[in-house]
Amino acid sequence: MEPDRTDDVTAHDVTARLAQVRERIAQACRDSERDPASVQLIAVSKTFGPEHIAPVIDAGQRLFGENRVQESAAKWPALRASHPDLELHLIGPLQTNKVREALALFDVIQTLDRPSLAAALAKELRREGAPPAPRLLVQVNTGEEPQKAGVAPGEIDAFLGTCREVHGLAIEGLMCIPPADEPAAPHFALLAKIAARHGLKTLSMGMSGDFETAITLGATHVRVGSAIFGGR
Repeated sequence: MEPDRTDDVTAHDVTARLAQVRERIAQACRDSERDPASVQLIAVSKTFGPEHIAPVIDAGQRLFGENRVQESAAKWPALRASHPDLELHLIGPLQTNKVREALALFDVIQTLDRPSLAAALAKELRREGAPPAPRLLVQVNTGEEPQKAGVAPGEIDAFLGTCREVHGLAIEGLMCIPPADEPAAPHFALLAKIAARHGLKTLSMGMSGDFETAITLGATHVRVGSAIFGGR
């Protein structure tokens, strides 16, 4: 069941908010002397049903982010049947027992965060009849918060080596969620530095409250939910 909304937005509200976010992204790119096409918007649709998502699709949005495998399985197959060009990103934690289902649902998994998950992904991808490998990002716990998932910055070099050399996984980039009570910019800068050191081109960083800062520091993907869909 979806939680109660803090606001009841109409399709017009959602599409207007989407347009505003797109313009803010474009302006942040211009301010940073970047090509707006170098930043992709992921509309974070977690907890919102197809009736909320459909107007955003109709407005041309094609990248969406979800937190939970089970929720995604309930709503996205029908949407994707009607719109086969949609791209779905898993941006929440992935349990190893949900790997097979996740591979069937998602084009991109942004939350590879531990050796056991890397091993489970590799095993499932070797299975006969497995779907094509998704694009993979490693989640970095830039603030080293004990309650938050992600690889610590000091362990990222070894973890990337394990993913590539032991499990044969192709890693496309990195993602992070900075601590809520700290300025985001130093965390985005750290993620960009780690990515550059490893030749990784994809940086998923920045949400509704800080995506413009993320763009100035090199984000290639920004994950925006409430600024489009409203409160959850």
